[in-house]
Amino acid sequence: MIRRQHWSLPLLGWATLGFLYLPLLAVAVCSVNDSRLLGEWHGFTWQWYERLFVDLKDNRVDSTALFAATRNTIGLAVISTFISTILGTMLAFGLRGRWPKPLTAPVMAVVMLPVITPDIILAAAMVALRQVWSLFDTGFFTMVIGHVTFQVSFVALVVHARLSHISAAQEEAARDLYASHWGVIMRVMLPQVTTAIVAGAMLAFTLSLDDFVISFFTASPQSTTLPLLIQASIRRGISPEIHALSTLILFATVALVLGVTHLTRPRPTE
Repeated sequence: MIRRQHWSLPLLGWATLGFLYLPLLAVAVCSVNDSRLLGEWHGFTWQWYERLFVDLKDNRVDSTALFAATRNTIGLAVISTFISTILGTMLAFGLRGRWPKPLTAPVMAVVMLPVITPDIILAAAMVALRQVWSLFDTGFFTMVIGHVTFQVSFVALVVHARLSHISAAQEEAARDLYASHWGVIMRVMLPQVTTAIVAGAMLAFTLSLDDFVISFFTASPQSTTLPLLIQASIRRGISPEIHALSTLILFATVALVLGVTHLTRPRPTE
């Protein structure tokens, strides 16, 4: 006999979703409020979105600095995601190898270390490395290295989780058919983990867009990102322009996730 779930479980689920998404909805509502005061509703307006692209005297966000920060943020996310996806995928395939049992747990611990390590520790490590090796001066190059250091582990864990569900019998069957080592990877393994690689890349891209602490310690005045710009603007007071910018970032992220999900979903075979 199948027992019906308790009525409180759906209620708890909806309450959790509300807890997660109501603050985002509040930001979106404030971005179209015709008042600079958050607690007062003066009508619907698009002016705060227009101010992001037009310089006015009373703007709290400089549109020139905004476009520069957007360019730096997207460029940083794309480059670091590309590098970390390649390195993370290679690391995941390496973790699938036959490691001696005494080394399995330590190797996995090293891979997971950037995931559980606070960002401030990684940022302090980048500062210490910059002092030891002058090559790592503040700027875009150092920011890419800093982002890749924590993105690689996330990609590797996602891809490794998918690889762990692929039977070794498939590799043995491919080798029995005279497939080379690279042939097994490219024709047997890689097609089955493509979705996981895309998921890991999306996660790395999102983490790069969202990062503040590591970027704060490694950025130069010419490589300011959107999180740094938003934080500097909030220190002068939360403005509707910031709500409009945050809403645009939110919708861009949702569109990216939906687009990639549509492209990577399984297609029905004829």
